[in-house]
Amino acid sequence: MIQLKGVSRIYQMGEEQFYALRKVDLHIRKGEFVSIVGPSGSGKSTMMNIIGCLDCADEGQYLLDGQPIENYSEKELARVRNRKIGFIFQNFNLLPKLSAAENVALPLIYQRLGTAKQKERVAWALEQVSLKDRMGHRPSQLSGGQQQRVAIARALASRPALFLADEPTGALDSRTGREIMDIFHMLHEKGNTIVIITHDEGVADQAERKIRIRDGRLSEVKI
Repeated sequence: MIQLKGVSRIYQMGEEQFYALRKVDLHIRKGEFVSIVGPSGSGKSTMMNIIGCLDCADEGQYLLDGQPIENYSEKELARVRNRKIGFIFQNFNLLPKLSAAENVALPLIYQRLGTAKQKERVAWALEQVSLKDRMGHRPSQLSGGQQQRVAIARALASRPALFLADEPTGALDSRTGREIMDIFHMLHEKGNTIVIITHDEGVADQAERKIRIRDGRLSEVKI
């Protein structure tokens, strides 16, 4: 599903060049649960942005489902992000004035799904994360763990090929974090492809494969 071949991302800082990623090779198959772990400044956010088609490599090639991303137009990349990738962020990224159901429906609106189909998909997604009884609540009326569940439901609603999670337990206490990881395990058992970007070794150890990133270079770790 995901293949990076010699990928580098280079930033110009004055007269100096800084390699956020340095000739990275990575292969993730459909249905795998992979963690990418590293400290702040290691390049993991850059890695997430490239995998998620939010940024492009300066060198090398990124193939998503066998298709080279560099050949896509911006409109096509936006379509990939909306339909193929379910993003889950540390800070939830929910719109405060919208209910849980309305937040979950947002990507479906962009997909121009009919109203009846939207309602059906939203109810199904919230049920998957045990929040169907909170669908009318706004984010301020929900705990941090519940907000993250809504964010996961929003990703689920699009039925993406890939779930890409950036520090999904970073803003949560340890108990709530374990509950969120239980949801990822449930999604994985149903055949979903999951990539978690994290600095937390305990979270990273729960994946099938653990990949360490340091100074823009990758190395696989046996779990």
